Amino acid sequence: MQGIFITLEGIEGSGKSTQAKLLADWLQKRGQDVILLREPGSTRIGEKIREVLLNKNFKEMTPLTELFLFLASRAQLVDEKIRPALKKGVFVILDRYTDSTLVYQGFAHGLDITTIQQLNTIATGGLEPDITFLLDMDIHEGLNKSGFKDRIEEKGLDFHLKVREGYFKLAEQYPQRIFVVKVKPDPQDTHSEIVEIFCNKFSI
Repeated sequence: MQGIFITLEGIEGSGKSTQAKLLADWLQKRGQDVILLREPGSTRIGEKIREVLLNKNFKEMTPLTELFLFLASRAQLVDEKIRPALKKGVFVILDRYTDSTLVYQGFAHGLDITTIQQLNTIATGGLEPDITFLLDMDIHEGLNKSGFKDRIEEKGLDFHLKVREGYFKLAEQYPQRIFVVKVKPDPQDTHSEIVEIFCNKFSI
């Protein structure tokens, strides 16, 4: 049995990690094998790349350098963990994936979208999520929650507005895969909506 590949996307501070954990717990209680991963990271190499990408001391990093570092981490993660897990029937829940690269380095930073899509395909071998939950909330609220702790969070309001707009464009382009979920004050309410969408799509 092939596993299901689930990704969570959204602006900074939207609660992706919290919702990923809640969904993993819900699936495990129903007898599913689940692996919870994050981008960049979740491999020995990926975590080292993450340290570089988020380091506030590297303010001179160009968008193209960012792009290749994210792709390198992703290529390692797909080959080392995601594909093997899916082949074993494991449900993979991933905090950020290719959509993040399209909106952050593409829509927000202005790199060519077609080129990013081609590079994403190379890095992942064409592996796409079965379903993506796009968590949406007010930009100011999200940035305040995130606390501007890393280099990417510090990029400024205009940048993050472009990120949010980019996500909406992707949701319009891929309505069968990307489901927009408005973040509720209570994380359990957000979780309930995610579960409802998931059950409707996969009959679990």
